[in-house]
Amino acid sequence: MKKMILAWVFCLPLLVQAQNYELNLESRKEIKKLEFLIGQWSGSGWMVNQNREKMTFEQKETVQLKINGTALLIEGEGTSEGEMIHNALAIITMSEGSGEYQFDSFLQSNQQGSFKAELIEDVLYWYPAENVRYVIRLNEKGQWFEIGEAKVGENWFQFFEMTLDKK
Repeated sequence: MKKMILAWVFCLPLLVQAQNYELNLESRKEIKKLEFLIGQWSGSGWMVNQNREKMTFEQKETVQLKINGTALLIEGEGTSEGEMIHNALAIITMSEGSGEYQFDSFLQSNQQGSFKAELIEDVLYWYPAENVRYVIRLNEKGQWFEIGEAKVGENWFQFFEMTLDKK
C-alpha cells in the first residue's frame, strides 16, 4: 500500500504537468493567430474628444509574444502636440477553459479591466464596454488599421481611427 501511495505522489505532478502542457499548446496555437500584430508600429490617427471635437495624434505600438507564446503584450504610446495623451499596456491571452481571447488593459489613468476579444477572419475585435468596440486589422497595404465605434440604438458610430506602418 505504501508503494502505491508513493507512486501516486510521484506521478501526480507529472499528470498535472502533462495537462498544463496540453493547455499551453492550445493557448499558443490560438495566440499564434494574432502574430500579424507583432512588431513595432508608428503612425497617426484621430479621435473625437469629450467636447465632440476631432483631435489628431501620433501613435506608436510595440507588440511582442511573451510567456512562451501564450500571451501577446501590446504597449501603446500616443502624443498630441508633443504631449503624452495615451500610454497603455494590453495583454491578450486565452481565457482558461472558455476558448475565448481575454484582453487585459492597463491605462496611464490607472484604469484597468479584462475584456472580451475575438478574432473573426483575421480581424481582432475587443469590447471595453457593452456598446463600444475596437476593430484591428491589416489593410491592403499591410498597415495596422484600427477603428473605435460606439453603438447608439442599432447603429455604430466611429469615434476613433488610426493607421500605423510597421518599422
